[in-house]
Amino acid sequence: MTFAAQSKQLFEEYVVPKHHEKSDYFSLIRQLVKMRGEEGTGWQQYINHAYELLMDEIVTNQNDPTAKVKFGTSGWRGKLGKDVFVRSARLVTQGIAAMYIEADSDAELAQLLGISSSDEAKKKGAVIGFDNRFGGEVIASAVVDVLRREGFRVYYAGESTTGVLSAAVLELGAAFSINLTPSHNPLEYGGFKFNAADAGPAEPAVTNSITRHTLELFAAGSNGGDAQYVPASVAGRNDIDRVESLQLWIDMVRKNSGVHGLYYDDIIERFENKSDMVVVIDSVHGASRLHIAELFKNSSSGRLIHLRGNADVTFGGIAPEPSSINMQAVTNTLNGRGEKLKLGAIIDPDGDRIRFTDGTTEISMNQFGAMVYHFLHTSKNKKGLVAKTVATSNMANAVAKGLGEDVFEPKVGFKEFKPVIGKALVYFEESDGISVIGHTPEKDAYIGLLAALDMVLTLEMNLGDYKQKLEREFGAFYPDRDGIEVTLKGEALLEKLNRLECYKVGTLVQVGNESKTIKELITIDGRKMIFEDDSWLMVRPSGTEPKVRFYVESRDPAGTGALVETAKKMLTEIGVLS
Repeated sequence: MTFAAQSKQLFEEYVVPKHHEKSDYFSLIRQLVKMRGEEGTGWQQYINHAYELLMDEIVTNQNDPTAKVKFGTSGWRGKLGKDVFVRSARLVTQGIAAMYIEADSDAELAQLLGISSSDEAKKKGAVIGFDNRFGGEVIASAVVDVLRREGFRVYYAGESTTGVLSAAVLELGAAFSINLTPSHNPLEYGGFKFNAADAGPAEPAVTNSITRHTLELFAAGSNGGDAQYVPASVAGRNDIDRVESLQLWIDMVRKNSGVHGLYYDDIIERFENKSDMVVVIDSVHGASRLHIAELFKNSSSGRLIHLRGNADVTFGGIAPEPSSINMQAVTNTLNGRGEKLKLGAIIDPDGDRIRFTDGTTEISMNQFGAMVYHFLHTSKNKKGLVAKTVATSNMANAVAKGLGEDVFEPKVGFKEFKPVIGKALVYFEESDGISVIGHTPEKDAYIGLLAALDMVLTLEMNLGDYKQKLEREFGAFYPDRDGIEVTLKGEALLEKLNRLECYKVGTLVQVGNESKTIKELITIDGRKMIFEDDSWLMVRPSGTEPKVRFYVESRDPAGTGALVETAKKMLTEIGVLS
């Protein structure tokens, strides 16, 4: 059967002509991407046509989102065309403008936003950007239109990463940033991330205000000001300020190098002159693909290898997250090289998550965060505590104890680090996000990459060897995590998860072939059960997806699998899993 005949069948299966709401464009796109992978680029024209239909839905959809808009820890996420489209993005932006008006009479909200009045916010302005998702530029144009209509100055960054946009907020003294991204979610998702003047994730009072004002606009049947609205390109506009966001990031790192000890120019120069070091970076087609060459000052050494650095809004059909399976291309490339020092990294679409390998050992943020902390403390002579979320490996706890320092261990969410910004040397979470003192309060893959480069160059040691050195000194830790999609959500899910309260201190739990006693419980975020041998498991609902997540850590390499199975068994016993 020809491409044309096969594609005709697929379009008939998933597309209802002139009825976007009844059409399932992303199921169609996934099928077409699969065919492209199996049979070649002849399928690309049909993928393009499917995206043309989706673009029409994004621009013309006048319905409400299929799921109510709700801002959480990392903003709002939803399906492109069905949840995230021009009208919904305009109303969310209008809701943000309404929040600033509310702040004129709410001193507490104004303080959280970092402004004294809505007039000040309008003068300071907003940084606007988007990741590589389909329709990002069109939706960004609609956001810009609303902000300009409401009197806000606009700094337009175009396609960029979350950490870079946060640095731009601080360097420009802007009131807030909007990044149109669903982070590492699959190809069908769009998103809307809001950071206030401190450039970090917004507090619940702020996100609740955005949600409330937005829902009021939907309830009133608002169309954003013009039912016939079609966003125009920003290319010819003279009422916005265009900014080079990566240069602002570099300026910030340079300015604060004495605080965190990461000297950008020196690190890049040392790499350029280090003939026995190779660096492989996989952008998975995300926004970082635009920055890697410039970050490395357009290195001509041939020892900087950039994978999946081309544009592809389908991500080749994979889930675009820093994971072991997605790391394989980096590992294979490193193993084909002869250099002594090897550094590999994979970065998610909006550049706020990163994972490392040296070709032999994969380094997740569980270990890497502890390694950066030790490096800054011992090699850079920086003193201070370490901050890590409760779901993160206790390797950092052991390192801090050995160094005579404290640990700040809040619930999951980068915004939880705000009490120790400027005090903790490093703050990181298990889902591959990190930042350092003197940098942004937002997770940033690039500052993690710079720290990794500095470690390898300064210590003349691959990351895997450095990890082993710390394990010999502070003990070995073997973390893992997983997540399972569930049909329950909201209060119904929380009610089921509350049944885990039957697992109390002193309870015997069967883990593999062993019976382990719970010696401690931490309930600041889900339920973390710590056993007498210092292994642990933790269960919590996802804040961004219909999933229950569980995290485990064993003190021996064979024990993590048994802990994962125990967590699944617990969820089955309480009725979350069938």
